Amino acid sequence: MTVLSRYRMWAGFAVAAIVLFGLAPAMLSDFRLNLLAKFLCFAIVAVGIGLAWGRGGMLTLGQGVFFGLGAYIMAMHLKIADAELRGDAVPDFMQIAGIRELPSYWTPFADPFTTIAAILLVPAVVAFLLGLGVFKRRVKGAYFAILSQALAAAFAILLIGQQSIGGSNGLNRFRTFFGFNLSDPANKRMLFFIAAAVLLLVVAATRQLMNSRYGELLVAVRDQEERVRFLGYDPANIKVVAYTVAAFFAGIAGALFVPIVGIISPADVGIVPSIAFLIGVAIGGRTTLLGPVLGAIGVAWAQTTLSENFPSAWTYAQGLLFIVVIGFFPAGIAGLAKVFKRRRATPTESEPESTRELEVAR
Repeated sequence: MTVLSRYRMWAGFAVAAIVLFGLAPAMLSDFRLNLLAKFLCFAIVAVGIGLAWGRGGMLTLGQGVFFGLGAYIMAMHLKIADAELRGDAVPDFMQIAGIRELPSYWTPFADPFTTIAAILLVPAVVAFLLGLGVFKRRVKGAYFAILSQALAAAFAILLIGQQSIGGSNGLNRFRTFFGFNLSDPANKRMLFFIAAAVLLLVVAATRQLMNSRYGELLVAVRDQEERVRFLGYDPANIKVVAYTVAAFFAGIAGALFVPIVGIISPADVGIVPSIAFLIGVAIGGRTTLLGPVLGAIGVAWAQTTLSENFPSAWTYAQGLLFIVVIGFFPAGIAGLAKVFKRRRATPTESEPESTRELEVAR
């Protein structure tokens, strides 16, 4: 990394920190700031998709599964904590359903440290095992996309049939977050700052991966998988790592989503949300670092704004935007900006193609 690129990196993070921790809280109302915190959760998921899809070529249509795992684990802990505050043995929705004893698989999540560990580990472990089973059998392309989408649909259907975790209504009406009152605006702002900090950390970690030796191997697997195998690397292992990291990010985003939004249900983790995550990444630019972040936030903001004024038109606008981007700007908005930058570069500023080929050969 050159001195100039390192300077640009730190300058970019400084600007992002100023916007997120200074300008946004000062300029936005509590309601809008809470909406932005929700969008930041989507951006965290998008960063993982950008790594797995943009760099690894894995069309992940099932990220709602890992988002949902992290979200439901967090929601179960919050419901248990609320029940303990009231002096009840089980959460309120279980009392209505006639459940008088806490199910055994709920019990570990009464402990906050176990809950945090499960949020970090469960989505990643599930993705790791699933990735091994899929990529070792050389399932890729459209077949992998269909399989991941089917997984999201099956997960949502499974949740609907489980009354002990809220069924189709999901889990909602959370009162506290690790001892902090969620009705307090100050604590809502705290959640925004946590989401902003996590997003910056996720972007920084992803940048390190992309610029590392592993990042080069991941791009090589995307472009020439058989050549990578011929060189002695196992492409399946390389893909599994990216898929697991993306699931890890999605699980954290889901856990933050729950106290910020106040609800998690099967409708938030099925096929439609998984595709919505993907649309934001595609529009922003899946092969870039910041493209997925800006795309996810932009699409979510547009959805909220347009749905407020034109409730029935947003779905058509979203579909049209996705078609236009995929058909005419496959690299997304960030890729379009790169094209303009290259056209504006003078011949002395542009590096000759032969020089780049020589560096690759070396």
